[in-house]
Amino acid sequence: MKQSIIHIALVVKDYDEAIDFYVNKLQFELIEDTYQPEQDKRWVVVSPPGSNGVALLLARASKPEQHDFIGNQAGGRVFLFLNTDDFWRDYNRMVSDGITFVRPPQEQDYGTVAVFEDLYGNRWDLLQMNDDHTMSSRI
Repeated sequence: MKQSIIHIALVVKDYDEAIDFYVNKLQFELIEDTYQPEQDKRWVVVSPPGSNGVALLLARASKPEQHDFIGNQAGGRVFLFLNTDDFWRDYNRMVSDGITFVRPPQEQDYGTVAVFEDLYGNRWDLLQMNDDHTMSSRI
């Protein structure tokens, strides 16, 4: 059997402001933006450049109880992990683009890491793994 996770739903307040952040600030690619009239929703998928793995489904909160989870999908913990091939290039670009880092860069045994927040406050790791470490050693 072979299975894979292809999308992770990220609850957002507004499609267009979320697309603006992910495409223009994080430089993700907009994979799809399709209106679904039967549900009055959009199917919005973004992905890091060059990625062939999991993509984010930007899901607008459509019920009052969903609004409480915007920016707090993991209860304040790091929620998503953005691996890069050049930490300092991406860190410096993100800082210059106004991305808020809540933990400064640190060298760890597995690589270089810093924690940033998306436009709603969800926490992300920006990391560059050492060649001899895998993601499982980070978690």
